[in-house]
Amino acid sequence: MAQYAVFIFEHVAPEDLPQEVMDGHGQLPERIAEQGGRIVAGLALEPAETATSIRGGLLTDGPFIETKEVMAGVYVLEARDLDHALALAKLTPIVDGGVEVRPLVGFAIVEER
Repeated sequence: MAQYAVFIFEHVAPEDLPQEVMDGHGQLPERIAEQGGRIVAGLALEPAETATSIRGGLLTDGPFIETKEVMAGVYVLEARDLDHALALAKLTPIVDGGVEVRPLVGFAIVEER
């Protein structure tokens, strides 16, 4: 099965998410498995104000651009194909935002000795 990243974007601050949305994220691995997929990893991000951006060697506190939505987290899931990944991504609980799905490209990491 191929792997896909599901980037979660919200207009709502993480601390303001309703409990039912948080519960929905807790139930998501089971819901995805019922549809024949699998969540490999899931990560929530600290608020955008904690970000440091690097552009052309210049460090900037906070996000680089002003947006109404901020990236709130990411899931890595396994799906049969892109259509399956999109169907699974639609199960992601969102208050007022959306998700972006991208295929992942694997590569080997070679450790120097």
